[in-house]
Amino acid sequence: MSGRHSKNDLERTADDDVLHDLEDRWEEPSASALRWHKDLDVRELDCDSTPGWDGDREEAERLIAAHATELDDLQERLFADGRTGGGRAVLLMLQGLDTAGKGGIVRHVIGLVDPQGVQHHAFGVPTEEEAKHDYLWRIRRALPKPGYIGVFDRSHNEQVLVVRVEGLEPEETWQKHYDEINAFEAEVAAAGTTIVKIALIVSKDEQKARLAERLERPDKYWKYNPGDLETRAKFADYLDAYQDMLERTSTDVAPWHVVPADKKWFARLAVTELVLSALRALDLGWPPAEFDVEEQKKLLEEN
Repeated sequence: MSGRHSKNDLERTADDDVLHDLEDRWEEPSASALRWHKDLDVRELDCDSTPGWDGDREEAERLIAAHATELDDLQERLFADGRTGGGRAVLLMLQGLDTAGKGGIVRHVIGLVDPQGVQHHAFGVPTEEEAKHDYLWRIRRALPKPGYIGVFDRSHNEQVLVVRVEGLEPEETWQKHYDEINAFEAEVAAAGTTIVKIALIVSKDEQKARLAERLERPDKYWKYNPGDLETRAKFADYLDAYQDMLERTSTDVAPWHVVPADKKWFARLAVTELVLSALRALDLGWPPAEFDVEEQKKLLEEN
């Protein structure tokens, strides 16, 4: 009736108002606030900062929870599109030093959607079989199929990070990889995959604290690798490599987003927002029925 609202309508309006208030804590959209630009030097990054976000941890966690339903809905639309002949996919690439929080993001962010629509790959040292091929061979095999969200924990960018810093290839070889990476990602994007590249940057002090925690907790011993200290000794070299990677492989079709990772809650919020933004941009509806709906209703009723 005119002028009257149900309890559900009022609750829905209140929920919408709360959501809008939380979304307004972003001073600018996450996709632009976190996108790498030529004036951003990760060697000078305040890893405890929250670029673009003017809220606190509680508000961030509330926004993640509030956006979970939409994230799940959009992922299902993507999955349905792929099952009915669509060619779109999303690839989330997480790149970061040890303890940067990649695993936590997979659990807390990607865990918000239906796992049947996710293809996750963690890239470590190449296997014997992988080593027989060029470095993009195993990457191509792991690309998400249409309808899926693919998640790469580390990626082909290791060829200009670990390979460079650890001296696994001569400089004249790894220098060529920047152009190869750009060409490969342009090919993937042209085939219908939206690429979301995220560099999680943790400070040296925070990394030390997280490694120390692993040594204090028996439930985290399995995460600790004595070799991490050798990598940590080259922390500055790795930041140099990250800076060059950003400068040379952030493109219009596959831009890098830099996420300060000392605050785990902010990193999780940032990735949630970036994935949500990518899914929204696909503007997918539900696939139309490929059969006569009314006819099927009648046949079902008769049976």
